[in-house]
Amino acid sequence: MSDTVETAPAHGVNLTPSAQERLRKAVEAEGNTSLRLRMEVKAGGCAGLQYDMWLDENADEQDLIVNYDGVEVVVDQSSALYLTGATIDFEDTLMRQGFTIDNPNATGSCACGNSFN
Repeated sequence: MSDTVETAPAHGVNLTPSAQERLRKAVEAEGNTSLRLRMEVKAGGCAGLQYDMWLDENADEQDLIVNYDGVEVVVDQSSALYLTGATIDFEDTLMRQGFTIDNPNATGSCACGNSFN
């Protein structure tokens, strides 16, 4: 990752500047400034746990929300336990385009990279 990472003490997830910019563009494309990136860890996948991310305008009282220069990332408290120190980046290369997650808490992952343990 070539971008400088900003720290997110509320839920421990970091968002690189390139991920911030891509998230900003996605929210603008939807035309709803109330949208934020929700990140969740749930049971599933071949390694036991999997990430789920989507644009969401809802937030519960217990959700942990961090604002990154006008775009927000929301994580529920149980998912935050698995995500502390994780970094979300956005890659746009010939071989790959999309958000990536570098999670120091993952001890292993499946071959396709969609789940972890």
